[in-house]
Amino acid sequence: MLKACHERIAAQCATLEKLAAYLPSHGPDTQAQQAARNIMRYFDVAGPHHHADEEQDLFPMLNEIGRHQRSPVTELIVSLRDEHRSLEAGWARLRRVLVDIAAGTAGLLEPEWVDSFVVAYRRHIAIEESHVLPYAEACLDRQQMAKLSAAMVARRTVAN
Repeated sequence: MLKACHERIAAQCATLEKLAAYLPSHGPDTQAQQAARNIMRYFDVAGPHHHADEEQDLFPMLNEIGRHQRSPVTELIVSLRDEHRSLEAGWARLRRVLVDIAAGTAGLLEPEWVDSFVVAYRRHIAIEESHVLPYAEACLDRQQMAKLSAAMVARRTVAN
């Protein structure tokens, strides 16, 4: 489920890049407005859920195991939590402009903001998929995986 979330984040990042490239020649037309709304809907709801999945459920499990195994994953988790805060700040900055694009009142996204956000998210996902998720698959037993899955489902059920 976490990997599927990463795929959706990557897709929304690609849409954000396309929107930034589209706006200079088309402005905030109907298509741009819809794209802005879709991106906001995803990062306003699913993004925070994904970070909560990791911070409230996955990371604590892995930290407990990692401390016993003296695994470097525990240090990596600290850095990933910090990256979440940075990604959230980048999103907040982009969102302010996307609100105006969705309303048809702004015509441009700062390319540097988009690039910074997208590059940071792609790097973040790559680290999680190359280090954290394989560690989780190797260390978590079925009961822990079921607990993680149930927490993720419950988080999404409450929001709907």
